[in-house]
Amino acid sequence: MSACFQLGERLPGGVAGTAVADAGRDHACLAAGEGWTAEEALATGLCCAIRHADDPVQSLVRAARTSGDSDSVAALAGAFAGAAHGLAAWPADWIARIEYADQLAALSSTATA
Repeated sequence: MSACFQLGERLPGGVAGTAVADAGRDHACLAAGEGWTAEEALATGLCCAIRHADDPVQSLVRAARTSGDSDSVAALAGAFAGAAHGLAAWPADWIARIEYADQLAALSSTATA
């Protein structure tokens, strides 16, 4: 876990400041790594999710366009965005293709009850 914290410290302004401080950066991997290790994938996915916290689809697009292990980074960014915003974060035609969407919706309603 300490490796994740070390990567978080490399982000501009730390993880908490990423949404603002990273606004001028073109590429999430410049700050957090290319995602070839679990720690880098976690940090880069989180960076994308935080940077585009108000637009979950854009966070997924940003993650998928990284030059590194983009499928892993995008999966993590999508998981973070989905956890934060729920199924409503995604376009309706995407929701039909989300694996276990019914179970995720049930978990979400249980967690907020």
